[in-house]
Amino acid sequence: MLRAAVLGSPVSHSLSPVLHRTAYAVLGLPEWNYGRHEVGSSDLGAFVAGLDETWRGLSLTMPLKEVAFEVAAEVTAIAREAGAVNTLVRRDDGHWDGHNTDVVGIVRAVEHVEHDGRATILGSGATARSAALALGELGVRDVVVAARNADASAEVVALLARHDIEAVHVPLEQWGEESGRLVISTLAPAASSAAGVVAQESSDLSGTTLLDVVYADWPTPLARGAREAGAEVVSGLDMLVHQAAAQVELFTGRPGPVDAMSAAAHTAMSAR
Repeated sequence: MLRAAVLGSPVSHSLSPVLHRTAYAVLGLPEWNYGRHEVGSSDLGAFVAGLDETWRGLSLTMPLKEVAFEVAAEVTAIAREAGAVNTLVRRDDGHWDGHNTDVVGIVRAVEHVEHDGRATILGSGATARSAALALGELGVRDVVVAARNADASAEVVALLARHDIEAVHVPLEQWGEESGRLVISTLAPAASSAAGVVAQESSDLSGTTLLDVVYADWPTPLARGAREAGAEVVSGLDMLVHQAAAQVELFTGRPGPVDAMSAAAHTAMSAR
């Protein structure tokens, strides 16, 4: 048997087992098993060190995306730039390589959006840095980073600047003033309410597309407020499916079946 799993804390809400098990079934890989383990940041090193050769891949959620750098023998350029590793892949020598599939997940979720070269990122954590790299791939050249943490926002602004993208930081409460046609929210649920109030107070968000990377407890207050103001809202479920499909390929060498994984994800969410 070949093993993979999602690690994090909390992790009980994760849909990754549904997505990966669906992919393995569709791809005809009965020897693959995918689980879920509650692992905190201080425990990641010991957990990974205790895995035997049957383990081939790990999906990482919060709070492990930054501490994973201490576990990985090598890290891809994208993961290093984002400052976030959400995937560990076992090498033939037993060591682990660190990857970031959040960037491609965001790109695939909003590549259909006809932006005007401008975008807004809500939040300033690890996923915000992935969003910054995704916007660069999408051809965005002007970004507003709306967040409460000025120091963390400065890191996101600096990352964008290294890719020749004009960027400024504004307080979270001002995100709706000049949002552009594409908004990516990386906010935790606790901050979604404040951002949702801004959306509700906006006179008109028609022509704007919001990707909210949260998929649990959907719709979030932000998603509801933005939709009421006329925005097109994309659930974080789309991002989750695409980043998981990329993980499936990294683990098994076979492209993830996106349509089947998406259908399974929506069915699972409807059952909650």
